[in-house]
Amino acid sequence: MMLRIKRVPTVVSNYQKDEGEDAARRGGGCGRNCLQKCCIPGAKLPLYTFKRAEEIPGDKCVLEHDDNQAPVAFLDSLLLGQWEDRMQRGLFRYDVTACETKVIPGRCGFMAQLNEGRHLKKRPTEFRVDKVLQPFDGNKFNFTKVGQEEVLFQFDASEDGEVQFFPDAPVDADSSPSVVAINVSPIEYGHVLLIPRILECLPQRIDRESFLLALYMAIEAGNPYFRLGYNSLGAFATINHLHFQAYYLAVPFPIEKAPTRKVTTLGDGVKISELFDYPVRGLVFEGGNTLQDLSNAVSDACIFLQDNNIPHNVLIADCGKRIFLLPQCYAEKQALGEVSSELLDTQVNPAVWEISGHMVLKRKKDYEEASEENAWRLLAEVSLSEERFEEVKALIFEACSYTLSEKEDEHLTQGAGDDKPPLEGTGSINKGRNCNMVSGTQECLVLQ
Repeated sequence: MMLRIKRVPTVVSNYQKDEGEDAARRGGGCGRNCLQKCCIPGAKLPLYTFKRAEEIPGDKCVLEHDDNQAPVAFLDSLLLGQWEDRMQRGLFRYDVTACETKVIPGRCGFMAQLNEGRHLKKRPTEFRVDKVLQPFDGNKFNFTKVGQEEVLFQFDASEDGEVQFFPDAPVDADSSPSVVAINVSPIEYGHVLLIPRILECLPQRIDRESFLLALYMAIEAGNPYFRLGYNSLGAFATINHLHFQAYYLAVPFPIEKAPTRKVTTLGDGVKISELFDYPVRGLVFEGGNTLQDLSNAVSDACIFLQDNNIPHNVLIADCGKRIFLLPQCYAEKQALGEVSSELLDTQVNPAVWEISGHMVLKRKKDYEEASEENAWRLLAEVSLSEERFEEVKALIFEACSYTLSEKEDEHLTQGAGDDKPPLEGTGSINKGRNCNMVSGTQECLVLQ
């Protein structure tokens, strides 16, 4: 059985659209100044190094450096300066600053943006939406194929504990740098991609090290209006190469204002709450004895969801102090024909930004008729049922508690959460009536 889902095309790189044709005629060097072996020797890119920190940022939402001032104002000066430079050079597919945006009347304050530029055509690509974990496929588009001009800077921990900026640093292929690159089809001003250890060609799956890197980026930005988001496969990630998205929006997201109720506190001090009176059910992580504790709690929860084939989205807010984890099932419903034609006609794929309340609309009609009722109806289709959410929530807590108990093992390494054995009693999570994804051997062809 072949399930087909008509997807709105998303192009994140100028080389994504025609990389298949280029691959066929590529010789010893591709001539595109990319990040692959043909072009990487001798390459130089700006490098920003951050100071590792143990503490979660305080109320000022910025970590104090030893000299109380970083050499570069990270968000406003470096990221946005580099991003603006790429805009001036014409690397974006449309001018996102010309997109109409409004706050939808209502108590939630959902935001609507009319972004017709995201209708750009590209060739159909095979993409399974019923498997959260899929192996990396170098024949498909990945971020090593982008041009170096799309990369803003390398982003890595400092070796000497100091925040530094090097405008022209060599790219060390052996150490596989993490990089920040533009999204050429931006949703907002400053829309970028954080690609951890880019040359390792990691599939789109959370691991402890990469998630901690994303938290550090939120901390270094030091601005509550700069958020990072993550979409798993099956939850509208469009490229199976590990990446986080981020952009700057100078208003609160509706999900950030949603009421929460505390559910539990883990042994390491991480508090877990759940959203209520919001259309999508989800968990909120905050606190912890150290930044590593907070990061590990969220990444271990994501690893559990991945291993049990549950699609999910993550929003890192408040400079890394609050993290929203949102399991979802929209793609499954879409594949099974359980989503109304009215919602499908909007061509909105509810990923992390939409779930957070920033509705990116492709049709002027939908923008003009945007209402809180319409937004709520769409997002309610994303959410797990109350019964299913309670099951998943309990198993996430069990996974986090399991990981905490492992800390006493002297052989436990920082990344061991990726390889821990499956939890006893969770083997049936993808079987029978509890299955959250499309079961069996069906493959889904996504037309992008």
